[in-house]
Amino acid sequence: MTKAEFYQFLENSNHPLTDLQKNQFDDYFYLLNEYNQVMNLTSITEENEVFEKHYLDCLLFSFKDEFICENKTLVDVGSGAGFPGIVLAIVYPNLSISLVEPIKKRCNFLNALKEKLSLNNVEVLNTRSEDLVSSRRNYYDYGTSRAVARLNILLEISMPLIKKGGYFIALKGDKGNEELAESKKALTELSCKIDEVYLDYLPTNNDTRTNIFIKKIDDGKNKYPRPFAKIKKDPL
Repeated sequence: MTKAEFYQFLENSNHPLTDLQKNQFDDYFYLLNEYNQVMNLTSITEENEVFEKHYLDCLLFSFKDEFICENKTLVDVGSGAGFPGIVLAIVYPNLSISLVEPIKKRCNFLNALKEKLSLNNVEVLNTRSEDLVSSRRNYYDYGTSRAVARLNILLEISMPLIKKGGYFIALKGDKGNEELAESKKALTELSCKIDEVYLDYLPTNNDTRTNIFIKKIDDGKNKYPRPFAKIKKDPL
């Protein structure tokens, strides 16, 4: 997918980009490749692939009716190279986004992006999501995570941050339904339910993307999340 095809796809999806936003995506691409020379951010570095397999992939879920982002808050758990948090921040400037990343050098990259792209709607938090819960339990309207952990683990480290009535959106590949099947206990324990499961496809090679909207139906139990070592050893 070329840049022009990416821009056209967004326009066809009623999300046309301004010249400023297009320049931000260009700057993102160049900074991603610059930092990738000295740290492991992504194996996808060719321009057409970045625009499709990273940028577009991060946005597909946001075209759904459940995602109403005007003046809302979002936490991106395990932001890494900024997918999907930075991509969302570019396209939705009225969405306040917290990028949660435990690795310091990745936070340095995210802060460089924030400054270069003038993303005033972004904060970078060098912490673990399960530690952030102590100050921001039931705080965010939305949560996202991409390529971080299995869904049952993701739910425990992310859902306590989401407010009642809010959504956690898990960006998964073609194994998404398999992960859903093993997350029944986690859904019950964490006071949430599956609202919608969307199968999307990247246009060039028809790669399957499973975008799972999970709704918080109650404030949840204060005993979650457990310490990460215990979560990893004995997932819900």
